[in-house]
Amino acid sequence: MKREEILINATSTEMRAALVDSGVLQEVQIERASRVGLVSNIYKGKVSRVLPGMQAAFVELGLERTAFLHASDIAHNPHAEPTASDVERDIREFVREGQELLVQVLKEPLGTKGARLTTYIAIPSRYLVLTPNSAGIGVSSRIDDELERERLRCVVEELKAGAPEAGYIIRTAAEGATREALQADLAFLHKLWESIAEKSLSTPAGSLVYEDLPLPLRVLRDSSSPDIARVRVDSEATYAKLKEFAERFVPRLAPLIELYTESRPIFDVYGIDDEIDRALHRKVPLKSGGHVVFDQTEAMTTIDVNTGAYVGHRNLEETIFRTNLEAAAAIARQLRLRNLGGIIIIDFIDMAEEEHRRQVLQTLTDRLAGDHAKTHVMNVSPLGLVEMTRKRNRESLEHLLCQPCPSCEGRGFVKTAETVCHEIFREILRQHRQFDFQELLVLARPQVIERLLDEDSAGIAELEEVTGKPIRLQSEALYSPDQFDVVLM
Repeated sequence: MKREEILINATSTEMRAALVDSGVLQEVQIERASRVGLVSNIYKGKVSRVLPGMQAAFVELGLERTAFLHASDIAHNPHAEPTASDVERDIREFVREGQELLVQVLKEPLGTKGARLTTYIAIPSRYLVLTPNSAGIGVSSRIDDELERERLRCVVEELKAGAPEAGYIIRTAAEGATREALQADLAFLHKLWESIAEKSLSTPAGSLVYEDLPLPLRVLRDSSSPDIARVRVDSEATYAKLKEFAERFVPRLAPLIELYTESRPIFDVYGIDDEIDRALHRKVPLKSGGHVVFDQTEAMTTIDVNTGAYVGHRNLEETIFRTNLEAAAAIARQLRLRNLGGIIIIDFIDMAEEEHRRQVLQTLTDRLAGDHAKTHVMNVSPLGLVEMTRKRNRESLEHLLCQPCPSCEGRGFVKTAETVCHEIFREILRQHRQFDFQELLVLARPQVIERLLDEDSAGIAELEEVTGKPIRLQSEALYSPDQFDVVLM
């Protein structure tokens, strides 16, 4: 029974797409007019700096930050994949400062890092990906049937014979596709590449040559699941574009597209906004009473599993096992929903039985199977940790929707009122030793002022005696928790 739904909320300033499976949100993508995604865009770049020690180059694309191009992402030889010997060669043999070259964005700018680039251009369509600077034919690993894999490979090999030399990747959506459909896809990709190559000749360096499809159309193009029951969109203009696109490229989905016209927002009907809000919290509660804590840092994401209020029914080992099983399923969903990538360390509760550890790891692996991003899960380490990686090519939900706290600057904590009081005492003594004044005025948060008037009133009295000057206290509600000023009067 088909149970997946794609929901699209479209406005002039923001596009949001959600994948719902049996009423449960699995994935959300957000694209804002002020920050349109860059992945798959093709630019004519200009090399601004070559760093032999890093085997990398910085490339100007006309964006806020220069982009990063590693030696392994440079197509050294036409129609050839990179080899170990190519990577070991000096990057200065392939690029030089001031050189103009056609590049494609592999990863969005993340944090303070610029976009990651490649010269191995890849142009996707519904069933195929054209790789004009590479050779050979690849087949998606998600197509399990060996006979179908071989059939698709043979069909594309035959079609390739009459087309310009290039490489191809057969996408998951191509499973069961007819020869005619593949031929139409191949012809479309070659026409598109010809137009891109021609435009790049007249485009100045540091400019966009080709922009990937907008979010709603990308979602349709990349939808390979046969379980999609319907696609609902709440904008007439976007609905018309989706219909036209689907009838041309994804005819299977065209009858499933519906225009949502109810007065209540479509994301409210499915509780999507509430789920997004919960996905920004550190702690994820489990139905059993346990919970999982996510901590995202620049280097990695750490995940901690706790039994919390769950006490079980039989014994401690069974309680731990049940909590870990539930947590494994929740973690797989949250990784996809939060779009967490890079290195991920999961600290499951220690289990004594090997079979329990195997089942928890298997549950995690099985639940990650439906993730569009490539994942790699290691075995349980001697310390009882599960190490895994998830491919990251765009910003996480947290980085997209949030910013560092202006009070704690992203540290996740602020100084206590007691600590701020002691800092004020030290600042008063520092001012007393350096300047002459008639009176001191201390400005700080209400909680700090209250402590100075109560628990630390003796300290204020002692400072008035040391300085020989009166000290006035003034509450400032708009100050951050650890902000204060000592003003000389």
